[in-house]
Amino acid sequence: MGQRGSLAHRPRALLSLGLSLFFSQQSTCPACPNSWSLSSSPALSVGPSVPGGGLCGHLCGTARLQLPWGSPRWISPFCAVHELLTQSLRLLHGQHLLEAHAGLMALERLRDDIYTQLHCSRLLDDQALGVVESYFGGVQELSNQLARQLWNIVGSSWKLVREDPALFVSAVRIIEREESIDDALLLAWRQRFYQVMQEAITAAHFQEAQGPGLGRHLATLQSDILAELCVVKDLMVQCCPPHYDILSVCTLMYHRGLTSHLQDILSRDLDKQEIFTLLNWVLHVYHSPEMMGHPDLLPEVDVSMLGPLVSPEVVDQMEKKYVGKVKASVAEWMQRTLEVEFKEWFRDEEPEMDHLGFFQSALPVIVLQMLDENIRVASLITGSLQQKVYSMALDELEAFLVRSPSSDPVLLFAQTLCPQLLLSPPSSSISTLHTGGVSLTELPKMPSSLKTALERTQKKACQLLLEELLVDLQPLYVQLPSRKWLSGSQVVTVANGFVSHCLLFSPRTGVQSLLSESEHLVTNRYVRALMEKKMVCRSAEERSQFATQLLRDASQLRELFQNLGLDEKEQTLKVIFALQELIRLKDPALLSLEVLGFMTKYPDISDEHVSTLLDLRGDVSKEIRNMVLEMMAQNPQSPPENYQSIFSSILVPAPELPFCLRKGKCA
Repeated sequence: MGQRGSLAHRPRALLSLGLSLFFSQQSTCPACPNSWSLSSSPALSVGPSVPGGGLCGHLCGTARLQLPWGSPRWISPFCAVHELLTQSLRLLHGQHLLEAHAGLMALERLRDDIYTQLHCSRLLDDQALGVVESYFGGVQELSNQLARQLWNIVGSSWKLVREDPALFVSAVRIIEREESIDDALLLAWRQRFYQVMQEAITAAHFQEAQGPGLGRHLATLQSDILAELCVVKDLMVQCCPPHYDILSVCTLMYHRGLTSHLQDILSRDLDKQEIFTLLNWVLHVYHSPEMMGHPDLLPEVDVSMLGPLVSPEVVDQMEKKYVGKVKASVAEWMQRTLEVEFKEWFRDEEPEMDHLGFFQSALPVIVLQMLDENIRVASLITGSLQQKVYSMALDELEAFLVRSPSSDPVLLFAQTLCPQLLLSPPSSSISTLHTGGVSLTELPKMPSSLKTALERTQKKACQLLLEELLVDLQPLYVQLPSRKWLSGSQVVTVANGFVSHCLLFSPRTGVQSLLSESEHLVTNRYVRALMEKKMVCRSAEERSQFATQLLRDASQLRELFQNLGLDEKEQTLKVIFALQELIRLKDPALLSLEVLGFMTKYPDISDEHVSTLLDLRGDVSKEIRNMVLEMMAQNPQSPPENYQSIFSSILVPAPELPFCLRKGKCA
């Protein structure tokens, strides 16, 4: 206890005592006649033990030591620790990593052996521990500096293997030394090596791009990653042990880094062009011979083992997002293009005409070209994206066609012109996708919903034009029949001008429909005007004039529509010819037979219609009227198949009630 207490007041002696406990062989100290021990401890020796190393057993502080450099010499162990630490730091600063690491290992073993001997001699208390730590205080700083420089070298390995491979090799050898000392640390050192390389890759390539666009950023990644993998394959592989499998590990590092980086990019609000660029790069560029499948990387880099950069679910989400962006752009473009086209058509100059004399618009071709181009671009990515864009294009066409009616003239113009989008013959300038692709110009494949919308829109467009026709004809129909009308009718002139004008705007394949609808409207309104009974013939001469004017109007209208291309068999104007015969009939007694023949041709005529016609004649007695109506009741007629009704849509105005005085007889 006394001896232990005296040692507590002699720190230098305590450390020397710890050193003296290493030795077992006896010899003579040159500084005093005392004996000393020969050490075989590797504490201050790297490689084979140095004969003659030892320490005076009487604590004179002299030892024959072999440092990691130079020849064995007698030196104070305390000076040896300081000299070894100083020289190791100098070597480290000069980038002599292996020698600096050897000095660090010697210092650590010496320190650890002293702890062990003091512990075995029961001299390791708190004060002894503090004394040892004070003498070896610089060892931890040396270790930290060496670690920082080591991992900095690993982080700069791509540059060093080209410029100074010896430095990188030294770093790898140090890692191997550390692993050989303690198998338990093998994975920790190797994993730290890989972690530093992964961090270096991330810092160099996968930070958020500033300045250049996404396309340039991906192109830079493509060239840089390919170049660095070639460096790993050609140079770094030679600097690392085979069991590091450094090429496969680095390839996987780039792959994982890209996957994480792309997730960050996808979290941003990308525009349609950026989404397209990203999809193309992920699905076509990354695995191609232009990058991971480059001939300089084969066969060592197996592209098939990398897997996709993003999952199929993410690709599907990206495609849907792309379609949504394209849809918004297409809708905006179509509206803006329609407005521009509208202004062009309603300038002071007439629109262009084709060789047949029809006014023509480039709008349908432009719209189809634009939609076809979007489908073609989508086909460059995947078939599924192409199909999504194709469906979107059809939906946008349908939405364009079924736009709600409005008083806005642009919408009126759209309804008039829209049917050309798919009914006009496809222009040769419109590309048609082949090799299993789809195109809007392949009309036989048009979905039924779009066909329905197209038919509905064509009818709506015709209806809008017919409503305009009705507005122009209405003032003339108000005068029909009247004595002014008997002197001359302008119905044919107005109808001719308007219908001819409409046909210049109408799509060629919709001409027949518009002609038919126009002719039916003219006939319907003409007969409706007769049913309003604005005039009653006063004489046989007036009945003759009435019938003659009916015949003249019907003949001119028939000729008008025939000249415009509507066959006589398809016209409903025949009813006006039949009506003029009822009016022209001189003998009222023959009206029953005439009406019966009329009913056979037009079975939807009612008693009210016939009564009105009889009133127009002005010469039908009550008895003849009753006889005609009774004959109609006894001979009901059923409309034949495909009969185009005339009278069923025409209501006869209710007769005006006679004016009666209170408590008196009716006038």
